[in-house]
Amino acid sequence: MNEFLENNRSLWNGWTRLHKRSRFYDVEGFKAGKSSLEPLELEEVGDVAGKSLLHLQCHFGMDTLSWARRGAQVTGADFSEEAITFAHTLASDVDIDARFVCSNVYDLPAALAGRFDIVYTSYGVLSWLPALDPWAEVVAHFLKPGGFFYIAEYHPLVFMLGDDGHTFEYPYFHTPDPIKLHSTGSYAEPNAPGFSHTEYNWSHSLADVVNAVIRAGLRLEFLHEFPYRPSSVFTPEKFEPGLTPLRDWKVELPHIFSLRAVRENE
Repeated sequence: MNEFLENNRSLWNGWTRLHKRSRFYDVEGFKAGKSSLEPLELEEVGDVAGKSLLHLQCHFGMDTLSWARRGAQVTGADFSEEAITFAHTLASDVDIDARFVCSNVYDLPAALAGRFDIVYTSYGVLSWLPALDPWAEVVAHFLKPGGFFYIAEYHPLVFMLGDDGHTFEYPYFHTPDPIKLHSTGSYAEPNAPGFSHTEYNWSHSLADVVNAVIRAGLRLEFLHEFPYRPSSVFTPEKFEPGLTPLRDWKVELPHIFSLRAVRENE
């Protein structure tokens, strides 16, 4: 797996260079006070003032720092060195006290000490993980007794869609071998000149996610599915701020899901 993960780390280093200048991420807007968090997460995570929050797969930390602006004591972790370097720069630019750690999810317990009230992750994270059981065990490892894990993520059904947004091309169920793709540009800069890279993804069913969390010893509070998604990642030509339905389907399909699970008091 190291070969695939190292390839993806290189990809995300390159994407960081594209993303920090992109309109999609709007770093200058963030510096001016704009939050990068979606209404769904704000509602379902709730008040974070005074709470410690660990953000897994944080990229360059805009969501992490947005939680800090709402009063959380934040730590972000990501495996991209360039992303973490820029996260430190961004935190300094907006004068927010935040900690950032460069590590992949699986190795994070060796790189970071402590437990947190909240472990958080969101949107486009699970497909980069070859296995969910060790991921969920890391989540549980970092939760204080009584703390909770929250994820908002694209629905596995969405990851089955090809580039046209209409045809199912990829598997729903997990297979040990990754899906090999070739990226030109990125989801945030699809027309970026001169950038191309191989990427490796893994499919995970909704049952995979739920059962991994349960097997890690967490108690499920809720699992929600929604017939919309909050960004233009998959169908930019149909993007509407805050809502991107697949209008061409004759029935509603799930686009995102959210899950919250608690570590019981010890």
